[in-house]
Amino acid sequence: MGIKTLAAIFLATILFASCSKKTATPETVNLGQAYYPTIIGKFVEYNVDSIVFNDLTLTVDTFRYRIKEKLTSFFTDNEGRQAIRIERYVKKFNPNKSYDSIPYTIKEVWMANVESKNVQVVEGNIRYTKLIFPVQEGISWNGNAHNTLGEQSYTYEYIDKAETFNTKNFNNVLMVKQKDDETLISKQYFIEKYAKGAGLVYREIKDIYSNAVIPGVPVEQRIENGVIYKQVLINYGYE
Repeated sequence: MGIKTLAAIFLATILFASCSKKTATPETVNLGQAYYPTIIGKFVEYNVDSIVFNDLTLTVDTFRYRIKEKLTSFFTDNEGRQAIRIERYVKKFNPNKSYDSIPYTIKEVWMANVESKNVQVVEGNIRYTKLIFPVQEGISWNGNAHNTLGEQSYTYEYIDKAETFNTKNFNNVLMVKQKDDETLISKQYFIEKYAKGAGLVYREIKDIYSNAVIPGVPVEQRIENGVIYKQVLINYGYE
C-alpha cells in the first residue's frame, strides 16, 4: 500500500455507448478534449501533501513536496498509436529554503494516449482510463479496463464548474469520482479534477483503515493504517 496505492493513487479504448449509464443527446454533448490539452511544452506544477499511517511501526509520517509534469514529445507506442511522453519532476520541501531556490530533479516518465473517445494514462506501469469523450455529467466507465486491478467504475460527478486552485481561477472544471467506498473499518475515496486548458488540477486520495470500531466516530478520526494524499495545482503554462 502506501505510495503504490497512489499510482494504483494516478486505460482502455471504450465505446461510449457500451459504458455510459445514460445516452447523450446532441443538446447535452460536450466533447471535452480541452480538459486534457496535448500541446508539447505544457507543464503543470503541484503542491503535494501526503500523510502515511503505519500500524506496524506505530508511526505517522508527513511528506510535503512539489511535482512538475511536462509534456515533452510525441512518439509511437508498441501498439502503433500516437502517445505523449510525460516527464515528472520533484522537489522536496525544505523549511529552511524557498521552493524557488530548490531545483527539480527527474522522478519518472509516464505516458498518455489521447484519442477521440478517451484519455489513457500509464502511471507507474499501470494503465488507467482517466477520461472518456464526450464529457457528460453522470456518465460512468471502467477506469481499470486496461490493467489487472479489477473493474472500477469512474463517474463524472460534475462538469463545467468554476473553481479556484491556489489563486488560479478556472471557469470549466470537471470532477471524476474514481472510488467512494466506506465501511466501519475502512474508507477509500479517490477523486480527480480537470480544468479546460490545464488538464489535471487536483487529486485527492483517502485509503485508510482502523480495526478499532467506535460507534459514531468516523474512520478519519481513528486511522491506524493507510494514506491521505492531496495534489493541488499551483501553476501551469508552456515552456
